[in-house]
Parts: sequence; structure tokens; C-alpha cells
Amino acid sequence: MVFILQQLIAFVSQPLAFVLFTLQAPVLADPWALVTSVYAHSGVDHLLANAIALAVVGFLLERHTTRARFHVFFLTTGVAAGVFQIGIASLFGVDAALLGASGAVFGLIGYLVTGNRLSGRLFDRIDLSGRATLAIFILLAVLVTLVTAAPGVALAAHFFGFLLGLVAGQLNLLRPPRNASLK
Repeated sequence: MVFILQQLIAFVSQPLAFVLFTLQAPVLADPWALVTSVYAHSGVDHLLANAIALAVVGFLLERHTTRARFHVFFLTTGVAAGVFQIGIASLFGVDAALLGASGAVFGLIGYLVTGNRLSGRLFDRIDLSGRATLAIFILLAVLVTLVTAAPGVALAAHFFGFLLGLVAGQLNLLRPPRNASLK
């Protein structure tokens, strides 16, 4: 729905669509873009790539959380990954503009890696300090980022989204309280 709205507004005014849907520095100059940029995409191919990945990961997670938790997690990791991408670009003096859900999708993938029974049992058996666990998570995030690297890809957003997902999965943040309904 956001993509269709984005395309309609771009048809009328490309600069207005850019302001409404693209996250850029300073990120608080257009605060709505923190949210809209997560749901906007650069084209149909970008939208489909994120939608397919989201569908695969989403189907695996949907039975283990509530809709509200899933959506809040998706949006939060998407926003955080976007802000991280813009921040890293700014540190290097690069003017970056960002849109898309891949940081959020990578957050969900990271959650799947650590928020399951198998990895839970593995981490229970291996007595690692918090620092060692974080170091392993950072290494995994770097590896995943390098594997998915391509021109024009928001690598820092992928890295940070995946890292957030790994930590959230370890903490089982999407698991609702025992008495909550999964609707």
C-alpha cells in the first residue's frame, strides 16, 4: 500500500515523494521518513525481493508471536537499521538516502538464527560471557553482510538489522507472555 502511495505521489512530484519516503541526514529533519522509508522501495524489483524474503521469514515466525509484537519488531529494527546506515554514511562524509525494508528483514532473519530451540540449547551448553556472545554475533553479522554485498545495497543497515535480530532472538523478545493470545 505504501509503495502504491509512493508511486502516485512520485507521479505528481518526484521531489515530494523523495521527502516523504526517503530517510536521509539529518534523520530528525523529516521524522515521518523514519517510518515511511521502511515501507517504501526504489522499484518493483526491490519491493519483490523484500516481500519474498519477508514472506519466507514471516511465515516461520508468525506462529510464535503476536501480530503486534511482530510489527513493532519489524518497524523498530527497520528504523534502527536505517538510522545506523545514515549515521555510518555521515561518519564517512557520504550523503546517503535510504528506503526499503531489508534492515528489518535482516532483523527477522537474525532472530530466526538465535531465537529457536536448537540455538537456545547450543548457547545453554556453551558457557560464554556476554562479551564473547556479542563478539560472535558481530562476526556473524559481518559474514552475512559480506555474503549479501552488492552495489547500491545498504550494507550497514543489513549488518545492524541482522545484529539486532541476533540479540533479540537470544533474548526471545518476540515470545509473548504465556497467557497472551497469538492473534
